[in-house]
Amino acid sequence: MKCSTKWYLERWQIMTLIRRAEEAVAEMVEKAEVGCPCHLCVGQEAVAAGVCAALTPEDTVWGGHRSHGHYLAKGGPLEGLFAEILGKATGCAGGRGGSMHLVAKEQGILGTVPIVAGTVSLAVGAALAYKMRGEKNVAVAFFGDGTLEEGHVHESMNLAALYRLPVIFVCENNLYSSHMHWKLRRVADNLHKAGEFHSVPGFRLDGNDVGAVYEATRKAVKRAHAQAGPTLLECRTFRWRGHVGASYDLDVGVKRRGELTGWMTQDPIRRVADYLIDHGVADLAAREQAIARQIDRAMQAARQAPAPSPTRLGQFVYAAAAGANAETAGANQADGSNGAIPSAHRQAALAEVLCAN
Repeated sequence: MKCSTKWYLERWQIMTLIRRAEEAVAEMVEKAEVGCPCHLCVGQEAVAAGVCAALTPEDTVWGGHRSHGHYLAKGGPLEGLFAEILGKATGCAGGRGGSMHLVAKEQGILGTVPIVAGTVSLAVGAALAYKMRGEKNVAVAFFGDGTLEEGHVHESMNLAALYRLPVIFVCENNLYSSHMHWKLRRVADNLHKAGEFHSVPGFRLDGNDVGAVYEATRKAVKRAHAQAGPTLLECRTFRWRGHVGASYDLDVGVKRRGELTGWMTQDPIRRVADYLIDHGVADLAAREQAIARQIDRAMQAARQAPAPSPTRLGQFVYAAAAGANAETAGANQADGSNGAIPSAHRQAALAEVLCAN
């Protein structure tokens, strides 16, 4: 499927918004204006932009600690991102989560999580819910290359394959798990084959080619809608900044192997800009200036927003039981006595229904 110039222009705008927003966050980090850890995806924008282009607002994405790009590509409000990073009440999570805990329910972002591999089981759980409810939604788990070395990932893949769940596993392979290159952790460069044991098909993509990422995701969505089960996409890319913070090519105090210069020549935004210029789009500079103004307005609003009230610190610590108010929520649930646990018979019946559908 060949994408139009208009489609590439939309993707360029999304990727440029992500890049400029993260550069603004990096500047705040360098000035010590931000108190929470910030993990930037500069250089990896094509993965988020390409995947989310193939999704609907009702589809859900589950991101990890490096998820500013996922949030913005899925349609999360810019001011909500900045305000959350600054710990303000108007943040997308009310100032409670910071950079690594982003929420935008209306856009299908039910929460990003900093735990390595935490996205995988959450996305599989969401996909299980969609199948049980007969919904056409798809769940997407974004994660880094280190995730595939966690045990519960394979348990989740097996369950997703067994029940043919509508979930897509997106590995953003930037070659490093924190500061450790894959050659220090693995015998072979074969992450796209990680699902083979569970009969999950895997594909290796150029993660800096937004069109290629979109096309692979579109096919994975089609497969999910056909009840054929999950797909694994390994998107090869490279983050320009360190594992955490604003420094270039430096991971938690450890210098990387000098790949950055070569990867910067494969800039995913520059690739699309060159295509657009070749196809007669002449106003990219003006569009970039408009994006800069959008970021300035959102940043100013976030800085001027109020801090959360200390009186609400305990809110949401416990989930509210039916008929209970927020202040007393959880008091009668702490021991889990109100939770109905399915019997073995009911569990077996559920498994039979899922496998049959």
